[in-house]
Amino acid sequence: MQIRDLMSHPAVTCPTAATLDHAARLMWEFDCGVVPVVDEHGRLTGVVTDRDICMAAYTQDKVLGDISVTTAMAKHVIALRGDETLESAEHLMADNQIRRLPVLDRDDHVVGVVSLNDMARLAEASRRIGIDREFVTTIAAVGQPHTDAQVRHNLAPLTVTEH
Repeated sequence: MQIRDLMSHPAVTCPTAATLDHAARLMWEFDCGVVPVVDEHGRLTGVVTDRDICMAAYTQDKVLGDISVTTAMAKHVIALRGDETLESAEHLMADNQIRRLPVLDRDDHVVGVVSLNDMARLAEASRRIGIDREFVTTIAAVGQPHTDAQVRHNLAPLTVTEH
């Protein structure tokens, strides 16, 4: 199966000039957890997730309207083309522990997004017709905890005090 047959489209995108309140509003209105960020020519420059928005607001102690989307977005983006296979997407997600991939055309314009949710719906439909998928392996790999997250961000571990 090719990604173009599975991806959600059209893609909801955000311009690089936007602030995080714009990206958050798009996520709310279109019920998505990631928004690809595009330049003035519509080419992918990054992605911003709901988590990125929360962490930017927390770490910068500003309202979302005062934070540029470019300061919170991931600039190193793993993406794929619509003619690539479902297996390619599964490997990219598992190997990089990511839940969503932008889908690009040959000119790097975002045409859609493929997500674990898209794959889950396919896996359920496949199960009903007797086709075995390796989707559980992909979910397990993507969901593996990042044990080095505290070191990467130079954070002290949180402690919970019971009352």
